[in-house]
Amino acid sequence: MSTIQISAADVNKLRQQTGAGMMDCKKALTEANGDFEAAVDYLRKKGAKVAASRQDRESNEGVVIAKATADGKRGVVLELNCETDFVAKNADFVALGNKFADIAIEKNPATLEELLALEVDGVKVSDLIIDNTGKIGEKLGISKYEVVSGDKVVPYIHGNYRLGVLVALNQDGAGVEEAGKDVAMQIAAMNPVALDKGDVDQHTIDREIEIAKEQIRAEGKPEEMVEKIANGKLNKFYKDSTLLNQEFVKDGSKDVRKFLDETSKGLTVTAFKRVQLGA
Repeated sequence: MSTIQISAADVNKLRQQTGAGMMDCKKALTEANGDFEAAVDYLRKKGAKVAASRQDRESNEGVVIAKATADGKRGVVLELNCETDFVAKNADFVALGNKFADIAIEKNPATLEELLALEVDGVKVSDLIIDNTGKIGEKLGISKYEVVSGDKVVPYIHGNYRLGVLVALNQDGAGVEEAGKDVAMQIAAMNPVALDKGDVDQHTIDREIEIAKEQIRAEGKPEEMVEKIANGKLNKFYKDSTLLNQEFVKDGSKDVRKFLDETSKGLTVTAFKRVQLGA
């Protein structure tokens, strides 16, 4: 029997590497006299499903889950990844994604780090991911997590869990949820870069102006006209790429801002999040 002391930190480290159970990891380290590589071999020889061999794998498949609280005041969207489309379509894997979203809805973590640190029945979410890595046999992980709050938050999942959207609105009443769903579908389809003109970051504005100027010069326009035409192209960018100014996909005669105001006077979007698998 080895006299080497196996610390909780060592056990946890092996568990993080392999996904094997805590007691199995402790026994493996004890049998291997603290040698991690030998401990992994011990686990494999004993038939444990280890995650160590998955650490260099790409996990670009998975599901995107979007949910709102029962009162509709807060929503979460997360991306749970795996290695293959086969696993991503498995009902148990989708249920796992929903479980993590339910935990987020219940506990209200502000960041992905806070979500991973939450405990469920005494087990951290990060450890649950490791456990399921061992069970499923593929590298798993939550790569994205977003939170939105508002008077009414509408979640939307598109394309068999390939894309999720949250829309926060400034009102909650008749027709608001349906309008929010329409706007969520707009966001899924049109992928706006920002809510309104004033929300576009300066880097993006500078880039669009520079591209426009180069295009105008290439067309042979006089230099004195370049600035004016570039600003016109920037306004076209705002119309195409900012949510409230986009042409409403269900009725091209109006923009999203007008559609919302016609649904309920003063109704508007206060925030949105769009998470696409692998993007």
